[in-house]
Amino acid sequence: MIPDEVVEQVQAAADIVAIISEHVRLKKVGSVYRGPCPFHQGTNANFSVVPRGGYYCFVCHEKGSVFTFVQKRLGLSFVEAVKYVGEKSGVEVREVQRAREGPDPREPLWETMATASGWFAKMLWEHDLGRAARECLAGRKITREVADKFGMGFAPHEIGLLRGYLNGIGFNDDRLLEVGLLVKRDDLEEPRPRFRDRLMFPILDASGHTVGFGGRLLGPGEPKYLNSAENAIYSKGRLLYNFHSARHAIRRTERIVLVEGYVDVVRLVSAGFEETVAPLGTALTDDQADLIARSAPTVFLLYDADAPGQKASFRAADVLLARGLTVRMVTLPDGEDPDTFVASHGGAALEQQLGQALDVFDRKVQLLERGGWFSDLQRKRRALDRLLPTIRSTTDQITRDLYLARAAQ
Repeated sequence: MIPDEVVEQVQAAADIVAIISEHVRLKKVGSVYRGPCPFHQGTNANFSVVPRGGYYCFVCHEKGSVFTFVQKRLGLSFVEAVKYVGEKSGVEVREVQRAREGPDPREPLWETMATASGWFAKMLWEHDLGRAARECLAGRKITREVADKFGMGFAPHEIGLLRGYLNGIGFNDDRLLEVGLLVKRDDLEEPRPRFRDRLMFPILDASGHTVGFGGRLLGPGEPKYLNSAENAIYSKGRLLYNFHSARHAIRRTERIVLVEGYVDVVRLVSAGFEETVAPLGTALTDDQADLIARSAPTVFLLYDADAPGQKASFRAADVLLARGLTVRMVTLPDGEDPDTFVASHGGAALEQQLGQALDVFDRKVQLLERGGWFSDLQRKRRALDRLLPTIRSTTDQITRDLYLARAAQ
């Protein structure tokens, strides 16, 4: 067995174009590479390879990752494929010997989180304590069908309910503290639930295990959103909300719609944009960007239209451009965010907005022009200082040349 982190390291280091080029004559066409499909013995350039992504044949519909290609083309097992790609990519994959027999040691933690998720859902729909949360969902026009699709629940304000329930079915305090469902400041303090009076959003890893929660406070107070603490199964900088469910839609559409929050994801997915994901309450990390780059060639940034949202979107864009991705920015009308826009105008209107999205560099230029930054030489010089980070972040040489030409204008 190869640990997940080693597989991810090999995939991140792999040059899928170089590896597939050993078996297929590829030619660069725009931002992708095309050639004859090796699986149905095609002669036309119907086989597409996305750098730092996957492959797809538009005729026989074969698709997958660099590992899938090597497995199918060379007849290797998954472990053999990882070792093969690792050797090609300069990543050592040591001979794997099972350090254990039996189940994964994380299974008890996954079981605990899945059980808690079910209890939160029961609190939301079957208990009087969940009435305010149900009213909150109704006010946002989120149906039970949609909420159940995401496993949404409610964490009540009462201190002992979750602990009592989980203790009663065999989950002791040590395990609940380990996964962050309970917290305590010192050894003398009684454990207390981390999440209280919050609408709960289960967070799943790429394999579909419940590994954490995001909780939205129903009443006044801070923080408005609270995530699980880092632990053995939850690392928020390496996960994207809804990625597990969105993977097939991402491959089909060859795009990712990136939003800021849980409710934005719920709204967009319910409107048909199943390729929507979100970072977990933080700025986009390198690990999250790597995950995106392995999944799709194009990212639509759909952040809030206010100043903080705009700033966050430009930061995320630079991280994504460093991975050779095409990054487009969607601009919603003033006062709108993805949730309110789709709730008011529907999915068709959002698709129209996606169609009008600007390349991130053009969007920066547009904002600078509107602010009068090109009116004199001194302001132009300062405007260029704002454009340079995006130019420097861009690893695709053609895109960088286009950005330089646009800046020169």
